[in-house]
Amino acid sequence: MELYPSMMCADFGNLANEVRALDAAGADAFHCDIMDGVFVPNITMGTNDIRAIKAATRKPVDAHLMIVDPLPKLDLFINAGADIIYIHPEAGSFTAKALLAIRAAGRKAGLAVNPEMPVSAVEDLLPLVDHLMVMTVSPGFAGQAFLDFTLPKIERFAELKGRFGYTLVIDGACSPERIAQLTNLGADAFVLGTSALFGKGDYAKSIENLRTTHLVAA
Repeated sequence: MELYPSMMCADFGNLANEVRALDAAGADAFHCDIMDGVFVPNITMGTNDIRAIKAATRKPVDAHLMIVDPLPKLDLFINAGADIIYIHPEAGSFTAKALLAIRAAGRKAGLAVNPEMPVSAVEDLLPLVDHLMVMTVSPGFAGQAFLDFTLPKIERFAELKGRFGYTLVIDGACSPERIAQLTNLGADAFVLGTSALFGKGDYAKSIENLRTTHLVAA
């Protein structure tokens, strides 16, 4: 099980120390939500944030692009050092071309699937995907409730994982109880926000508790 802190929830007045503390606590990678105020109504992180996080850790840093027409903007995030880049298939044209461009740059290609999007809408793209991220809340804001209707979709993507070999990531309201449940369904990694990590006290204890819950559930 891999755990990816969602850095939009971190203390930006103390970002480098936050990264170092999360790194020491056992985070596996760092998740950066990039929002343009158009594809989703919020505006959050950017390329300078990715650079700052990269400077404080040797672990992977991802960029979850919630932006319109990501293809012509990929180089911005590649040059900033993002190791994994997620795009949304409905955000613009030429999704396959964008996924191939990410791989051609030596980065991991990620596809983010919104709650309303069926498996059939993205199944043809799965051979091009290294990380498949299922959104279990509507993208754009932290602190939302988990959408239970996404559970059958997670099960189906877990079944397809054996054929295509991607890492199955869950993003949205990943509480300790949900992590235990979704691990049993076949999820590999979880984006951690306010449901399980930020605002819960000591990072190391929180991450240790999540891993213990996972082992008990298994």
